[in-house]
Amino acid sequence: MDPLLSLKDLTVQFPSTHGLLTVVDKVSFDVGRNEVVCVVGESGSGKSVTMQAAVGLVQTKGGRVTGGSVRFDGQELVGMKNRHLNRIRGNDIGFIFQEPMSSLNPAYTVGEQIAEVVRRHRGVSRAEAWKRAVEMLERVHIATAAARAHDYPHQFSGGMRQRVMIAMAIACDPKLLIADEPSTALDVTIQARILQLIKELQTASGMSVLFITHDLGVVAEIADRVVVMYGAQVVEEAGVDALFATPRHPYTTGLLRAMPQVALERGEDPVAIPGTVAQAHAWPAGCRFNPRCEFREDGPCTTGQVQLVRDDHGLVRCIRADALRTRLTQAVAA
Repeated sequence: MDPLLSLKDLTVQFPSTHGLLTVVDKVSFDVGRNEVVCVVGESGSGKSVTMQAAVGLVQTKGGRVTGGSVRFDGQELVGMKNRHLNRIRGNDIGFIFQEPMSSLNPAYTVGEQIAEVVRRHRGVSRAEAWKRAVEMLERVHIATAAARAHDYPHQFSGGMRQRVMIAMAIACDPKLLIADEPSTALDVTIQARILQLIKELQTASGMSVLFITHDLGVVAEIADRVVVMYGAQVVEEAGVDALFATPRHPYTTGLLRAMPQVALERGEDPVAIPGTVAQAHAWPAGCRFNPRCEFREDGPCTTGQVQLVRDDHGLVRCIRADALRTRLTQAVAA
């Protein structure tokens, strides 16, 4: 079966004082039907911009797609006119963002805001849209939903506001839900509940989920497949079990060793990856992770282009992946 969402060599550039900067560099991956795919990486890796570009939102931030293809349910989105994209966004594709207070309008009740999405895309009456809004609040387990639909965003806690955003995102039964770090601003207990809710809704409806995060702990809870990004590129892709059991890229291993859960199992403190992500105007030659990589070899790792290649576990962008596989797996387990 064809994937629901397919990115092929997607490239995004932004103007800057250094000229045009490539912040998404030939990114390719698929999201299958009824699949949860997590895109993971540090801030600056390009994961959120990839999502925005895929659905035609990057232009509002001054960027532009300069290459590649994005196909959603058989339709090409790159180059599609905005009025056509608007029919897809919010209807076939739902969105959950990191900070709900920046996405919810403080001047309208939460019921009005959910109902407006339903009316815009379904063309139903106000009464029918309001009924649907209450149903959505009930679906995300907000108690006394009929009464709370009349409340304003400031009357909800952070976790409840995020539930309202989820209700709005799924109000039109989307085929794809894009969640951009939706639990980052929440405490651990509320975060777990939000993740459980998203997985519950995905299982019940069969929708696909593209989940953007920097936290591999979140990935372990929700993902079927994982795409790891670094320096505007995909550096590894694998099923979630394979990625945790046998990481093949040194960056993935670094992310795993930095997880408190992994450190707790070893009885140690988390190990941070040394250094920082380079700016887009100063990508290093060769592997973009090489300045921070403990396995770097001058020459092979520091010159030329490193290609993304397929092996028996998935995709990896590391010329030493085969030689390092056992050592990287042991580094996580040690």
